[in-house]
Amino acid sequence: MTGILISTAELHASLDNGEPVRLLDVRWELGRSDGHGRYLKGHLPSAVYVDLDTELSAPAGPGGRHPLPSPRVFEALAKGWGINDGDTVVAYDASGGAAAARAWWLLRHAGFGNVRLLDGGLQAWQADGGALESGQVTPVPGSVSLSWGHMPVVDMAGVPAFAAEGVLIDARAPERFRGESEPIDPQAGHIPGAINIPASGNLDANGHYLLVPELRQRFQAAGVDSSKPVGTYCGSGIYASAQVAALAMAGIEAALYPGSWSQWSSTPGQPVATGAADG
Repeated sequence: MTGILISTAELHASLDNGEPVRLLDVRWELGRSDGHGRYLKGHLPSAVYVDLDTELSAPAGPGGRHPLPSPRVFEALAKGWGINDGDTVVAYDASGGAAAARAWWLLRHAGFGNVRLLDGGLQAWQADGGALESGQVTPVPGSVSLSWGHMPVVDMAGVPAFAAEGVLIDARAPERFRGESEPIDPQAGHIPGAINIPASGNLDANGHYLLVPELRQRFQAAGVDSSKPVGTYCGSGIYASAQVAALAMAGIEAALYPGSWSQWSSTPGQPVATGAADG
């Protein structure tokens, strides 16, 4: 897997050099619906708004709150964002990188390799003196050609094997993992056998990803390494996408469970564990 992050300095240099860069603004946060409005007020110059709920996900249903879009639909959307083969795509958000990571993961899954996450997101761009522009950006449609299935995925039936034979990581907040709080899904708790490594812990106080040695140490301390299969989930597959990115930075390939807890907890008969230890 090629590089994952791009710094604000590197992005400035690429833009100044006139390189073909397509910026995707994925302004989304759980419980908020004003992402597009915030984008219109201010975004990186030439950035295209991407709606996570309607463009980076299929409609909610048995597959969870944010099922993967169909390959055909996703390719059409990517063309609508102005992406061409050979472009560099940079995704960012303003809430810790999880939403941007969903775009990163999907493009990688669709065979588009040259996609990066802006380290630190919108806040880092502004802190580095980057200008914002307002209003809607409607790009000339691109001609990118995508395929599907380039990132490892695990479905609900395959999840228990990761817990039994490898490592299954729950990327949610500890209180949700333990079952003490569940703000959105039908049951509280976690998948039996999972361990809790909150994706938020992969960032420093300024919202930048930890350095690679620090990420490796964090995962190794939790018993995660590349010697056994690793899978990860969260509430609906968004923060788990960021966990996949962080694991990849640490040299660990991880399968994403797209349905995540939203699918598992709403499917009758699936076992549920609570507490700090696995069930």
